[in-house]
Amino acid sequence: MKINESIAKSFEHYLRLELSLAENSIQAYLHDLHLFRMYISDELPAKSVAEITSEDVRSFFGRLYELGLSAHSQARILSGLKAFYRYLQEEGLQDQNPTALISSPSLGRKLPEVLTFEEINLMIAEIDLSEANGHRNKAIIETLYGCGLRVSELISMQISHVFFQDGFIQIRGKGNKERLVPIGNQTIKSIEMYLKDIRAHLDIQRADKDIVFLNQRGSRLSRQMVFLIVKDLAAKAGINKSISPHTFRHSFATHLLEGGADLRAVQQMLGHASISTTEIYTHIDREFLRETIFSFHPRAKTKS
Repeated sequence: MKINESIAKSFEHYLRLELSLAENSIQAYLHDLHLFRMYISDELPAKSVAEITSEDVRSFFGRLYELGLSAHSQARILSGLKAFYRYLQEEGLQDQNPTALISSPSLGRKLPEVLTFEEINLMIAEIDLSEANGHRNKAIIETLYGCGLRVSELISMQISHVFFQDGFIQIRGKGNKERLVPIGNQTIKSIEMYLKDIRAHLDIQRADKDIVFLNQRGSRLSRQMVFLIVKDLAAKAGINKSISPHTFRHSFATHLLEGGADLRAVQQMLGHASISTTEIYTHIDREFLRETIFSFHPRAKTKS
């Protein structure tokens, strides 16, 4: 037996009729099962429900960790999977429960803080666009959060690799590997405004002519400078979390996955190279990645 739509529908009836759960709880459990089904489909397509082991479940949470999902979100997803396997046992569809020996503390590798969408908006609202670096800093935050970039990828972004018309940035990531990352309208607008109104008037160093984000001396930014920009905005916004530029990458992944985005799409956009089955992700359609951003990323869905 596979975890197919029929099983998922029966689970939904169980949650609604047998457990009488609230609608938001039902949808959360179904979303958790959906993420697990996607993982099984990608990584363990030959396995039936009965053949899934505790190690398979742990590997699933390992994937969620790599994608940046917070420990809190992982714990909630585990609750959803436990409910699913309890249902299978009560219905006599499954003898073993691979989630029985898995507890939330076992997922406890500490991740950096994850910002809420509201907190990110608060930080952006604190940027004074009348200041010399205002538009640049807004574009930096929009790009970190809107594209899920590492800080090293942000500071080395090249103008020639930003394809505004197509809605993609070409990024050179870890191991010198290149990938295409979709870019939403809010991020495009911020970068274009910075390039036109600010960067165009700088005396740019020859070596950095093609670099997007520059300091007032016309040179590329350092990692430390981006870190200071982020910390300053967080302080001004009254956010008492230990955050860094990498926090936006985790927030990007968390918000997409919690919104229902496809695991494989998020995997490719983040450019993770540690997953053994990367071949799967190289064949994802570009338009599918763009649709993922516009359907599930909060800033991409914002009109203004």
